Formats: sequence, C-alpha cells, structure tokens
Amino acid sequence: MRSEEPKPRSPLSEKSFHFALRIVKLSDYLRKEKKEFVISKQILRSGTAIGALVAEGKYAQSKADFLHKLTIALKEAAETEYWIRLLEASNYLDKKMYTSLHQDLDEILRILIASTKTIKDSNDEK
Repeated sequence: MRSEEPKPRSPLSEKSFHFALRIVKLSDYLRKEKKEFVISKQILRSGTAIGALVAEGKYAQSKADFLHKLTIALKEAAETEYWIRLLEASNYLDKKMYTSLHQDLDEILRILIASTKTIKDSNDEK
C-alpha cells in the first residue's frame, strides 16, 4: 500500500504512454497486414520502452537516477526514430503514417532533450 498520493502525470508521461499505445497497434498491423516480423519486434521493444522508462523515473531514488532513466528513454526514442524511418523507406509505412508517428516522436524527443539538459544544468550549478 502506498503511503503517499501518486504524483500527477506529466505531459511527457502522457505523450510517451499514448505513443507506446500507437506503437503496439503499429506492431500488430505490421505483423498481421504486412507480414513483417523482425522490425515490428524491434520497434515494439524500443517504442514502448520510452514510456516505461519515464514511468520508472517517476519513482527514481535520486536526481542522478532520474537523469539516467530519461537518458536511456532518449536513446530508445532515437532508436525508434531509426525504425520508423526504415519502415517508411522500405514502404511498410505510407507517408501519412510516417509523418504522424514522426511528429509524435519528435515531441517526445524535444521534451526528453530539454528535460535532460535542465537536469544536467541544475547539477552544474552546484
């Protein structure tokens, strides 16, 4: 049982959760409709890891631990961006799907970059 109230969900938490849900559906689509089984597993892993790491960071043991979680989430987001580009270039995604996914991911990347920079800058001030 939790001794304190859960923290409200951040925009990053919400965006990364909804993006993960899109990735789950995309992976399902790739396997069922396109019969693509390799990249669909890779993007499922990296695309859902972003939100999982953000969720883990919510209960980080320290600022350094929080920064570590967000840094790994940033790496997973960069990997996911690669898979989305590859899927579009290999015609598994049409331009509309690619653009929509890339826009959502770009928002998450921007937040992660800004967040990690802010944390690093606050550590440098000490």
